[in-house]
Amino acid sequence: MNSNKNSLLIGFTYDLKDDYLTKGFSLEDAAEFDTLETIDGICNALTELGHRVDKIGGAIHLTERLVKGNRWDIVFNISEGVYGIGREAQVPAILDLYSIPYVFSDVLVLALALHKGMTKHVLRDNGVPTAPFMVVNSVEELSGHNLTFPLFVKPVAEGSGKGIAPDSIVYDNNGLERVVLDRLNQFGQSVLIEEFLPGREFTVGIIGTANESEVIGMIEVKYRMNDNSGVYSYFNKTNYEEFIEYSVPEKKLFDACSDVALRAWKVLGCRDGGRIDLRLDNKGVPNFIEVNPLAGLNPVHSDLPILAYKAGISYNQLVDSILQSALRRIITPKK
Repeated sequence: MNSNKNSLLIGFTYDLKDDYLTKGFSLEDAAEFDTLETIDGICNALTELGHRVDKIGGAIHLTERLVKGNRWDIVFNISEGVYGIGREAQVPAILDLYSIPYVFSDVLVLALALHKGMTKHVLRDNGVPTAPFMVVNSVEELSGHNLTFPLFVKPVAEGSGKGIAPDSIVYDNNGLERVVLDRLNQFGQSVLIEEFLPGREFTVGIIGTANESEVIGMIEVKYRMNDNSGVYSYFNKTNYEEFIEYSVPEKKLFDACSDVALRAWKVLGCRDGGRIDLRLDNKGVPNFIEVNPLAGLNPVHSDLPILAYKAGISYNQLVDSILQSALRRIITPKK
């Protein structure tokens, strides 16, 4: 690999939203895929940083290119994948097979992080605060649960707020059975049920790997007066300019959230860049909600660039910081 950061040949793997909309996917089905604005934003940033960018596409396109003998110094991977519980790990698995380095987390992290229940098991066992929870595959499994209402219900392996709506907050067993059945039928996957965290909500941006990881910024998710849901749903995320306001929390809370977010990031083994979502419990303690090791990088609408901007970090600086973290991992000899 050529380690001169000004002359890297960077392969770029992604799933273009428009491609899937033409194949009959709905807007919600394609919510996790990236727009041309995002693809162009990343390509332009990498080019302006002095690199050569080769657009590859998703996992199938990648395999076709590899069979033809194409290789790259490093791959900038934002491919979310399409099918299966390990869909976000497919491109990294292929690249590992060919011994080609890539940006962002590895196969284990991406497969684990997509399953919200398994992620919470790992973090809870390592002492990271997270709300009591259970994962079910049928309504019958709700019998005799010992969780305290209100509860929050969502699909176990979706992103971009998919499956989260005002009725995700349930207050009794009848409501719980109804919403669980709805999500099971709608998404065809296990459902995560957790005790509802009533406090303020934050998303924390992190750059780096292991002990080099650092919080680069943070935003509080505040619901405007015209929102009566109080949940960061697919609808609210899509229409955030109308319903959501972002602000930077006060230092004491910033520090407390940073501590929990970094602990979660390191326990899970996340790499290079991403986000940790937190919410305060009824005692004001930050609790882990979700991790996004393949955080959206739309220059205008994605949370990670937004919180970076509020911290005085430009889009190009953000992309470069993520890339440089990967390069440090790759060129540093293993002990």
